[in-house]
Amino acid sequence: MSSTATDVVRLLTVKGETLAVAESLTGGLVAADLTSVPGASKVFRGSVTAYATDLKRDLLGVDDALLTTRGAVDPQVAAEMAAGVRKALGTDWGIATTGVAGPEPQDGQAVGTVFVAVDGPARADSGSAGGGKVEALRLNGDRAEIRRESVRSVLALLLKELASEQTGNERAQDTERNGGF
Repeated sequence: MSSTATDVVRLLTVKGETLAVAESLTGGLVAADLTSVPGASKVFRGSVTAYATDLKRDLLGVDDALLTTRGAVDPQVAAEMAAGVRKALGTDWGIATTGVAGPEPQDGQAVGTVFVAVDGPARADSGSAGGGKVEALRLNGDRAEIRRESVRSVLALLLKELASEQTGNERAQDTERNGGF
């Protein structure tokens, strides 16, 4: 259990929101990290480990043309995986990992190329209809290190989104308390 996973579960619990995970290269490690936190069942609905490309399309709704032209290791694929798992499992938040852990390159992408994504409730200041965010990573290390860092990175991205949303809500409440100033 990581402290980031603990913080994610705590913030989601406070907000009364839920989470689903779509994983490829991490093969269930994100879900395992989250479910190791006591009380995770209050916020974690489930996960889809879509290791095969056709499962990304069939279970998560990733666009077939996108998968055909760019392959599974792509920022838009990560975004669609996060949005797809959020929709499929009926949650407030969806997160996703896709990339190349090695030992060989895949879809023309080098080992260590990883994309992590978060899809959540739209915020007025996000400028995004779906509330989505993708982060591109270039990771070093062996297969296990790349997978571990991918887990850490997707949870950190989610935590950042949750914390910024919390900060925005606190700002709005403070403005109301101070007469709109």
